[in-house]
Amino acid sequence: MTTKTAHAKRAQAETLTAPPAVRPTIPRTFMAMMAREVRVMRKNFMSTFVRVLAQPLMFVFVFAYVLPKIGGGMAGQGGATFATILVPGLVGSSIMMQAMMAAIFPLMMELTWQRSITDRALAPLPIPLLAIQKIVAAALQGLIGGLLVFPAVLFIHADGQAPEVHVANWPIFLVVMITGALLAASGGLLLGTLINPQKAQVLFAVILMPITMLGCVYYPWSALDNVRWLQIASLFNPLVYLSEGLRAALTPDVGHMPTWAFLLPLIGGTMALTWFATRTFTKRVLT
Repeated sequence: MTTKTAHAKRAQAETLTAPPAVRPTIPRTFMAMMAREVRVMRKNFMSTFVRVLAQPLMFVFVFAYVLPKIGGGMAGQGGATFATILVPGLVGSSIMMQAMMAAIFPLMMELTWQRSITDRALAPLPIPLLAIQKIVAAALQGLIGGLLVFPAVLFIHADGQAPEVHVANWPIFLVVMITGALLAASGGLLLGTLINPQKAQVLFAVILMPITMLGCVYYPWSALDNVRWLQIASLFNPLVYLSEGLRAALTPDVGHMPTWAFLLPLIGGTMALTWFATRTFTKRVLT
C-alpha cells in the first residue's frame, strides 16, 4: 500500500506540475503581434474588404466603363486603351491610400483614446520594433488592397476597352509592390504621430487628395512633358514612383520612368521614412 500510494502521489505531483514557461523572445513577440493583426483583419473581413475595394472600384467604373460608353474615354499611348494606362496607377493608388490609412487612423485612436498604445508598449519588444510591426501590418493591408484591384479592372470595362496587362518583370513587380506598401505605411505612421487628431481632415485636403490626383494614376509621367513645371513638381510625390514602377512591370509598352529612377526613391524613401517614423513614434509613446 505504501509503495502504491507513493507512486500515486508522484504521478499526481507530475500531473499538477506547471508546464515550463515559454520565454518571450523578440521574434516570437513580433510574430504574436502580427498574428493578432491578422486575426483582427479576418474578424473584420467584410468591412475591410468594402473599404479597400470601394475607391478603386468607383474609379474603374467611371473611367473604364462610363466614360468610354459616353464617348469620353481618353486615348492611350501607342494605341493602348485608357484602362490599360489606368491599371498600374489604380493599383499603386490603392496600395498607397490603404497602407497610409491603416497606419494613421488606428494609431491616432491608440495615442488619444485612453492611451491604449501603452498596453502594446508593455510587451517584451523594443518600442522601435513595435513601430516597425505597425508598419508591416499596415503594409500588408495595402498589398491586399492593391491585389484586389486586379479582378475589378479585368471585369469592369466597356466593350473593346479591356486592359492589356501582364507581369513582364516579376522581380520589379514584387520589389515595387512591397517597397511601395512599406513606404506608404511608414509615411502613414509618421503622419499619425505628427498630426493632431482634431485636424485629421487636413490629411485629405492637403496631403491625400493631391497625392492621388497628381500621382500619375490617370496618365504616365512622360505625358507631362508639355507641363514641365508640373512634371518636376510631381517628383516630390511618392505615388508617382509607385505608379511608374508598376507601369514598367505591368505595361512595359506604355511610357514609364527608367528602372533606377523609380527604384531609388522607393527603396531610399522607405528606409528614410521608417527611420523618422520609428523616432517620432518612440517619442510619442514615451511622453
